[in-house]
Formats: sequence, structure tokens, C-alpha cells
Amino acid sequence: MGKSKTTKFKRPQFNSVGLPVTVVKEGDGEEEEHGDDSCPAAELLEKLQSPSADVREFACASISRVVQQSQTIPGFLQRDAVRRLGPMLLDRSLAVRETATGALRNLSACGGQEVCEDMVKHDIMTPLTALLREVRLHRCFSLTASLQLLPISSCYSNINESSSQALSVFNKSGLLDVVVQCLEKHPHNLELAISAAHCLHTVTEDNPELLCSMNTAVLGALENVLLSSQPGVTQTLLRTLAAGTLWNMKSSLPAARQAETVNAVVATLSQCLDLDAGMLIPELRQAEELRHRNAPAVSDIEGQAPEELAEEEMIEEEEAPKQKRNGKAAKVDNDFSDLLPRGKEELREATALLTAQQTSLEIIVNMCCSDDPSDDEWEEESSSDESDMGPDGLCDGVSNLMSPLCLSAEVHGALINHSIPQKVLKKTEFPKKETVNLCHQNPSWRGLIKKMERVQSRALTCLHSILSTMDAESLGGATALQEAAQHLSSMVFGAPEIPKDEEFLEAVISAMRSLLQMIASKNIPQCMTPQQLMSLSETATRCDVVSVRVNAVAILGITGSTLAKEKGTAETLQMIGNALLQVATKDPELVVNGEALDALFDVFADGEEAETAAKNISLLPALKALQPVFKTKIRKEGKGKYSPQQLCVLDNIRVNLRRFIGYLEKVLKK
Repeated sequence: MGKSKTTKFKRPQFNSVGLPVTVVKEGDGEEEEHGDDSCPAAELLEKLQSPSADVREFACASISRVVQQSQTIPGFLQRDAVRRLGPMLLDRSLAVRETATGALRNLSACGGQEVCEDMVKHDIMTPLTALLREVRLHRCFSLTASLQLLPISSCYSNINESSSQALSVFNKSGLLDVVVQCLEKHPHNLELAISAAHCLHTVTEDNPELLCSMNTAVLGALENVLLSSQPGVTQTLLRTLAAGTLWNMKSSLPAARQAETVNAVVATLSQCLDLDAGMLIPELRQAEELRHRNAPAVSDIEGQAPEELAEEEMIEEEEAPKQKRNGKAAKVDNDFSDLLPRGKEELREATALLTAQQTSLEIIVNMCCSDDPSDDEWEEESSSDESDMGPDGLCDGVSNLMSPLCLSAEVHGALINHSIPQKVLKKTEFPKKETVNLCHQNPSWRGLIKKMERVQSRALTCLHSILSTMDAESLGGATALQEAAQHLSSMVFGAPEIPKDEEFLEAVISAMRSLLQMIASKNIPQCMTPQQLMSLSETATRCDVVSVRVNAVAILGITGSTLAKEKGTAETLQMIGNALLQVATKDPELVVNGEALDALFDVFADGEEAETAAKNISLLPALKALQPVFKTKIRKEGKGKYSPQQLCVLDNIRVNLRRFIGYLEKVLKK
């Protein structure tokens, strides 16, 4: 069904130091599941009305802590928590303002889309805007300002895709100047600067109204960050966020500076990817242990030693609510690493490192993703008119959709000059076993394991994007492609069984599809056997994620069309054909059915081996039986459920199915 396209990454939710948010599980012996009766929402929200500032501060701080357990959030929403917390942002007590800001930040980060829509509905942006104007008026660029800035960043990260109102408030309220002033404090207040950089990275994405108001002061502040040479991985995160913002701003840059800026952005991302997390994380862990050994045996503010506190403040990844995006489940990153006590600097550094590398890879993916055409353009390209037939009797529409995505010369040159493809491939390797074991030994560091795996998955997605936008020569030619194929093969087939983690499977199978397409187009020998690819596809076709199943059948199509040109492959083609027929007939998703049919067209389009296999599996009667079912399914399920792009391709396949049946009738009568 055409060349697969990578969805652009939206910014994840971030905390006050710009690190993605993980849920902190309480270690005080409470049950993990709380019903409505055990949720303290009613009592805490009532305390917000107390005449005592200390009580109001306690209530806000408690809400901030409790809502990190996502199962408690419905209880707060049912009691109108957003509307009741809003006035606290303008409380006469500065301490109440700070804790209320933290409560809203955590509520928006852990609550996801529903909470952020509730915030827009209850006009939370008005007190937030007033608060930030006061910050600007008094120039309070302290940690307080950082805490006050963050809820805007978190809110926009969540509602940027679905609500134009929040962005409109930001655009019209003069908040850009406040954020830039916070960014300029990076030499002296790094946490504040990272929060500002994340906010800019969020609000500049797909926001042409704001980009029109960008001035030289904004550009200068970002360039100063990019050119800073201060050491440390937290500084690397700051520079990465600044690079992402500059990429978002590319259309508003003077033409004469675009090539230079793109090169500087890619250079920053390249430097970030150069860092070896497998080496640095053990070093940071050892540094923490050494510091604890040398520290005096003093108790924490709660009367606990640092080691005991580490055991109780376990940082783990909680399965976040899944949101549907383009037919697949999209996980929301929830990661509260800024809630670590000040005694965990090394863990903060490790988290910042992995966040920076994940963000760098996401930016590269977005650089490789061309914007989707408008709905009207897709409708114009639809090939329901059967006059648009190519010389082979099949619709040209499919091949039009398979045209390569294009990179500008500046981006292409910068990615190649900084060896980005090679560095991305390096990041696709599994996290070092020694590093994983080291993190697993300490409860506070266990959350890093999931983050390392996520960097790997982002690298695989990035590899897919690079393979989809560059030619074989730019990637090092046949030898480099074979090495990449061998690498992916060892990742997937090196273990006793194929990994079933959905995030990994989705990423690796998309990368493998792109690589196999390129290898097949260049007639480069494959290092993966048909049996291995069948095993992978069988695993993938049982996955709940639609895009995984689509790529699985596409891989079978690529493999089969290659084998059809070789002698003695009829038996393998029968196996592939039966698998594709099974998917085309029984998969519940129409787009997967269509991809399976498209793969069948490729596999059985030509050759004696294909003809023999087609007869042996009764392909012609099977397709004749399927034809009316597929046509009816498009008519009943198509509109409203699928995008114009998908409908265009499905319409092409419907036409091609009729033509392919006619082709088989002629061929098999010989």
C-alpha cells in the first residue's frame, strides 16, 4: 500500500527540568489500587478554602503528590479539581502559588488529554497567564519562576494536538518574551532554562501564528544556547531542546541563514548521539555510591538515611493510558524525575542523558518526515477512475504513493556530513546487559531500563525514516545495507524467541520493511531467510498495533516478490501466499486487509514459480470470493474511520484486485 511514512513525534509531557515524567510509586505501604472511598480528593480540595495559608499550601502539596498515582485522578476530576485549583495560582501566599502550580503540573502530566481539555474548559490559562506576567514584572527568575512556568509547558505538550485555544492564549499574551528571558538565564539557572527550552520546543511546533512574531532576540537566545560549551549531560539536554526549537522555526528563518542553522542543529544532535549511555550510566551510578560512602551519616528531613529514602522513592514506569493515533495505540510518557530529592544528582544526570538522546532521535525523525498533503490533495489523487491504468494493467495511484519522501539538500547534506545514519544505527543496539543489570539492582535506577529501551525504539524508528528518505549510495552502498540487515537480523532472531514488546516490535519491523525494500530494489542478497521472515511476520500479525501488522504483511510481499524471480521457490511462495490470504480474509482492520492484497499482487505478479504456487493454493477462487467482501467492507467501513490517504490507497487496491483476478484467469488457463 505504498511506502510507509513515519508519524511525526509530538513532544512528550515534561517536568520542571525538562525531563519526561514517570510516575512515582509511593513506598509507604499503601495499596496500589484506590477506590473512590480511599481517594482523599474531597478532603484535600476542601482544604483549599481554608483561611490558613499553611493549610492551603499543605493541600496543594498533597494533591501534587497524590495525583502521581494515576488511579486517583478521576476522583479529583469528579470534584472539579481544576476549577478549584485555578484561583490558587493567584493566592496572596507565594508558597501556595508554588505548590498549586506543581499540583496542576502533575495533574496535567499524569491525567493526559482529559485533564488538559478540562483545563482549557475552565480557563486555567487566564490565571497562568496572569501569574507569568507577574513573574515578568518582578523579574523573579528563580526556581519559583521555573515551577510557575512548567504547567504551561505540560499543558501545551498535552493539548497542542487537539486545542488551538491554549496556543492562541500563549500567542496573544506576550508570554514568549517571558520564556525567552528564562532561557537566557541558562548560565546561572539551568533548571529554569531547560523548562523554558522545553516550553519553546512545544509551542513552536506547528504554530505558524507564533512563528510570524519571532524576532532576532528569540533567535539570538537560541543560538547562544546552541553555541554554549558548558559541560555536562544536562547542558546537552538544553542544547538539544534549543536545536529542536530552531528546527521548528526553520520556515521563519532568513533564507541566507537556513543552511547554516540546519547544520548547527544537526551538529548538536550528532554530539548528543555521540554520548555512550552504556558507559556513562555505570560511571554515574558508581559516583553516587562513592558520594554516599563519603557522606556523613545524617538523616533525611523525614528521619531516614539516603539509602532508605532511595528504597522508598522507587521510580518506575507505570503503563500510561493509551490514546489512539492513526489507528494505533500511542503511549504517553509519564516521568516525574524532577521529584527526585536533591541527593540524586547522578540519577538526574542519567535521566537527562537518555531524555536528550530520545529527543534528538525524535527531531531527526521529524526532519525526515514531509508534511502530509491536505485532504483535498489526497482526494484528487484517488484512482477510482479506472482510466488511470498503467501499462501493466494496474492503477498508477499505488506507485504514485510509493514515491520517495524528499529531503532538502541542506538537511540531506548535514545528516550525511555528521554521520547521522551510522550513529542512529549504533543506537538501535540493545542496552548493554551490564548496564541493565546495574540499574536493576537499585530501585531508584530501575526506571532507566525502560528509558534505555525507548531510546532503542526511537533509534529504530529513526532508521526507518532515514531509509525512507535516502538512497542506497548515501547510506554507504550495498555493503553498508547488508551490514544493517545483519544487525537487525541479529536483534530480532538472536534471542530464543522474537521479542513481543509492542513498542520495540513496531519500531524494528518498520525499519526492517524499509531496509528490505531498499535491498530488493538494488538486487542485494538478503541475510534473512524466508523462514525467519515468516516467523517474524507470524509474531507481528498477532500484535494489537495495526501498523505492526501492516508492515508484517508488507515484508512478506517484499520477500515473496524477490523469491518469485528465483528457481525452486514455489513451496516457499505457497507458504507466503497462504499467510497473506489468511490476513486478507480474517484481519479485522481494512487497511491490513488491503496491505495483504497488495502484497499478493507483488508476490504472484509474474514467473513460473509464482504461477505454480498460485495454482497449488487455489489463489484465483480465493480472490474471487474475497472481492465482493472487500468492496462491501470499503463502502461500509471506509468513510469516517480511515483517512483520505488510506481511502485513496484502498480504492486503488479495489480496482487492482479486479484487474489482478483478470490477469490470473488468463495466466492460469495456459
